[in-house]
Amino acid sequence: MEFVEVREGLARILIPKANRIYDAPVFYNPVMRFNRDISTLAVRILGVKSVVDALSATGVRGIRYALETQVEEVWLNDINEDAFRLIVENVKRNIEIEPELTGRVAKFQGAKRITVTNDDANRVMANNFRHFEFVDLDPFGSPMEFLDTALRSVRRRGVLAITATDTGVLCGAYKHACRRKYLAEPIRRELCHEAGLRILIGAVVKYAAKYDLGVDVLLAYYRDHYFRAFLRLKSGAKKADDTLKRLGYVWQEKNGRFEYNDDFLPRRPGAHGPLWLGPLKNQAFVETLLSAVESVPLGDPRKTPKFLRTLAEELDVPFHYDTHALARRNNFQVGKLTGVIKELRDRGHRATRTHFSPTALKTDAPFEDVLDALRDLR
Repeated sequence: MEFVEVREGLARILIPKANRIYDAPVFYNPVMRFNRDISTLAVRILGVKSVVDALSATGVRGIRYALETQVEEVWLNDINEDAFRLIVENVKRNIEIEPELTGRVAKFQGAKRITVTNDDANRVMANNFRHFEFVDLDPFGSPMEFLDTALRSVRRRGVLAITATDTGVLCGAYKHACRRKYLAEPIRRELCHEAGLRILIGAVVKYAAKYDLGVDVLLAYYRDHYFRAFLRLKSGAKKADDTLKRLGYVWQEKNGRFEYNDDFLPRRPGAHGPLWLGPLKNQAFVETLLSAVESVPLGDPRKTPKFLRTLAEELDVPFHYDTHALARRNNFQVGKLTGVIKELRDRGHRATRTHFSPTALKTDAPFEDVLDALRDLR
């Protein structure tokens, strides 16, 4: 196997040389540098001491946790033997300590305790019951097959960081798969990405409730080909019950009007969900991420600060209006997004851009006012 070295944040790692990233025997995706930037910032800000990256591939995420944050214990795991050997080599390159090897386990004892395992992710998490303050699930595809053991592995007031790359499933292109995996009815067209993210969070909420755990969303977003959520767990049956009350359903009419309610069961045909209708961010957490971003090493210094600024400024209400889709649905000529936002603000409403689409806005204005603003700007 031929390797090349890449740098990301403070990490220097070897990755297999391949014409396409999906052809490599061990997967490294440069597009996800941005994802790993925010994750490393989150671990740093939360001040956690123990982290597991259950599906590590090259090990870059866990190595960045060890190098760029205050964590004292990092576990990296991959079921692929080539990945295991590469992770061990990459850890050695970055901390310059020889490991203690016992079968499919490598332990590095230095300023940070780093354990590398070659095992099934579910078995690793199941064998570390309530051990980790921060559990990171970043699989290829759906995280659902790992969710139960992840919730048992994280401490009861810990944080679960979860990625889903099966956007086609969550966005309704494969609705039967969404029903099977997430027990939810997806929605198509312009609301699909926000609804997909909310279906993912809703699935975690339902799984967590089985263990008398509630959920607070620190940050959840859609980017490129994936969804990502940082979820703080809250212990207690009452907390779980209160969190379940934030689940509900959304409907959308042909003219683009949407409605939602927070009933656990749908009240009318055509409902999409159940999905999360609570906040997608903790404003103080996002602002702390943004304030820290200029003073830390980044894998993607061009995109990460800009995206965090968008998230910090975005109005946090359920669902958004895509101005192009609304104009098409109602036979309007589309106006500039900045003009529509200004018109809504002039009418006394809150309105901002949204990260879900460059042509969409979030607002607390009634649907009729949004249409009127579009009409006035024709």
